[in-house]
Amino acid sequence: MNNLICIAGPTASGKTALAVELAKALDGEVISCDSMQVYKGMDIGTAKPTFDEMQGIPHHMLDVAEPWEDFSVSRYCAMADPIVQDVLARGKTAILAGGTGLYMDALIKGNEFAPCPSTGCREALEAEADREGIEVLMARLQEIDPQTAARLHLSDRKRIIRALEIYMETGQTMTAHNLKTQQIPPKYSPLWLGLDFRERSELYRRIDLRVGLMLEMGLIAEIQALLDRGIPAKCTAMQAIGYKEFVSALQGFGTVEEAADLVRQSSRRYAKRQLTWFRRNQAIHWLTRETGSDGSEILLNARRIIQETDK
Repeated sequence: MNNLICIAGPTASGKTALAVELAKALDGEVISCDSMQVYKGMDIGTAKPTFDEMQGIPHHMLDVAEPWEDFSVSRYCAMADPIVQDVLARGKTAILAGGTGLYMDALIKGNEFAPCPSTGCREALEAEADREGIEVLMARLQEIDPQTAARLHLSDRKRIIRALEIYMETGQTMTAHNLKTQQIPPKYSPLWLGLDFRERSELYRRIDLRVGLMLEMGLIAEIQALLDRGIPAKCTAMQAIGYKEFVSALQGFGTVEEAADLVRQSSRRYAKRQLTWFRRNQAIHWLTRETGSDGSEILLNARRIIQETDK
């Protein structure tokens, strides 16, 4: 039996529920793969599973960072990989579930990340960008690593600085580093399951319902509590969909309902991007929910695929 299962799919598609049911059936534990569920105190807006929803199944990689911290794919892999190893070593099934495709792919591939030492290099680049403008740094990157520069926009300040930092610290361009990483065989060979809907409108309906439910559960109070703690409105965590829109409303820019509409629209666009990302993975077995169904066929089909692949 393959003791590592990846459950991928767009927001509001039912990944958490399927992960829990499979964990119950396969003596498994769930490792969250969500770039926002890592933050403490951000529960409602990230759709973090509640105690009841976990149904006694151990869940990992939740609440592992403070909201004011920047979190990265390299940090995620450094923290999550030992957990996967531990779950497997105990003879249990590791179920990686979430919609952050970058994190999931990197963990499965076992990507090696360029070092990020505290040498002051990044701070110097940040200061230069503040002083001279990001255009100056982009021009330098175009000379050093034109391939990376070509796929970045001037608004990608963080990535421009990171690309220059890698070169300054290692003497290797980001393009060269990524090519080297791509040639390494994947660390894991999981069973991939993907969730989708026969009709896109059904996914959008679920997204709309989720936004309404989050408001009923107290999302505004959750966001206000974060602001009251001094969490900067401009930090990475508070720029997440479902937070930045309501922060703006709380600051007097528009109404809560207008913000809710923006969250629905942004969540739909994000779901489309997630599906585009995961559709590139030819190893995924897609579980398609039929319009009007209660979703029970998803679990049945997932278990069928698991049994077939174990033969």
